[in-house]
Amino acid sequence: MGRTTRLGVIASYSIAAGALIGAIVVGAMIGPAGPSWWRVPLALLDHLPLVHVDAGVSDAEWAIIWQIRMPRVVLGGLVGGMLAVAGSSYQGVFRNPLVDPYLLGAASGAGLGATIALTVARGATESWTFDPVVAVAFVVSVVTVLLTYLVGGAFGGRGQSSATLVLAGVAVVTFTTAIQTFLLQRNVDRVQEVYSWILGRLSTATWADVRLVTPYVAVSVLVLVLHRRHLDVMRVGDDEAETLGMNVRRTRLIIVVAATLGTAAVVSVSGLIGFVGLIIPHMIRLATGVGYRRLIPLSLLVGGAFLILADVPGRVLTSPAETPIGVVTAFLGAPFFILLLRLRKIGP
Repeated sequence: MGRTTRLGVIASYSIAAGALIGAIVVGAMIGPAGPSWWRVPLALLDHLPLVHVDAGVSDAEWAIIWQIRMPRVVLGGLVGGMLAVAGSSYQGVFRNPLVDPYLLGAASGAGLGATIALTVARGATESWTFDPVVAVAFVVSVVTVLLTYLVGGAFGGRGQSSATLVLAGVAVVTFTTAIQTFLLQRNVDRVQEVYSWILGRLSTATWADVRLVTPYVAVSVLVLVLHRRHLDVMRVGDDEAETLGMNVRRTRLIIVVAATLGTAAVVSVSGLIGFVGLIIPHMIRLATGVGYRRLIPLSLLVGGAFLILADVPGRVLTSPAETPIGVVTAFLGAPFFILLLRLRKIGP
């Protein structure tokens, strides 16, 4: 690696890390209650080790920053980073630049799980010591993707696995959506509650949610980072990758499982937040043209920053009410997706 290339790598990571830190500060500054916005960065600095700044923030105001705003910001960073990493991984493993983390049914499965928890199983789960919606959404999401993979593997032959998995995902998503619609039709009094969850929300985030999803995100991201070179090799095609000594089926399974595990975990807590896994990888490619060795880590940083900032308009557009973050990302993502379809020049 030449000096110029090393400087480019350092610059790209520095910019991405700076964007994430800046997004965290901005996210902590915005809220309907608490101290003046300009005092928040000073308060954050004051709570760093060996740093003392007179921020003029009372204990009650700091509690608002740390216990209400920061969990939301941190969870947004985890969700955005995980969805972006999963999206770039799916695009690589399927060699399709227009797929996202929900390709194999993670979103539809989570939506079905939340619907089950909020409707037919509501009475049975009221005594649970943990959030039943999160638990059921996670389990059904993972089961849905497993079903998709089993269907795609059962009917796919050599050289057909990628295309067959995509088609299997479409079929399973349609099936789970039909079940969800049936349940909502039978429980119309729960429709608003279910759709409030489906549209995505970070407003109820707590540190318990952050602690819950962090291990899944950490394991998933670690596995995908370790396999980022394999994604570069898979770009040339399955047969060529096998010629180079790669076990394509096993590698694809590992990547899909890791991406799905992380996606199911964050979606079960945040609800369905679309387009992040589609927008971020392409934004990075358009800016730097990097391969997967740098795309995966950059997706984690930029995806986290993007979702934290995307959460800000939802807090202020309809204040004191909030616009669901899934609506905000859809407003941003739909035009971007149309642009991608028009260009069709961006490779996976």
